[in-house]
Amino acid sequence: MSDPDTSLPTPDAVLDTSGLYCPEPIMMMHNQVRDMNVGQLLEVIATDPATTRDVPKFCTFLGHELVAQSQEEDERYRYVIRLA
Repeated sequence: MSDPDTSLPTPDAVLDTSGLYCPEPIMMMHNQVRDMNVGQLLEVIATDPATTRDVPKFCTFLGHELVAQSQEEDERYRYVIRLA
């Protein structure tokens, strides 16, 4: 993965779903969020292109803020989510 964006705060947790395909990344995000508190940041790393659709919908549906979304040079997708 390329160098992380230093303008973003350090996430409270990182969830690497590399190699997993829908619906597993979203199911793992649901499980991770349960162990976290409102306002904390979750960084999600994925390789499934479907996450570009699924993660924003996950955030909208549950009221979380999608702080950042990017595609890295190594075909990984990176999301930073602030929990509601």
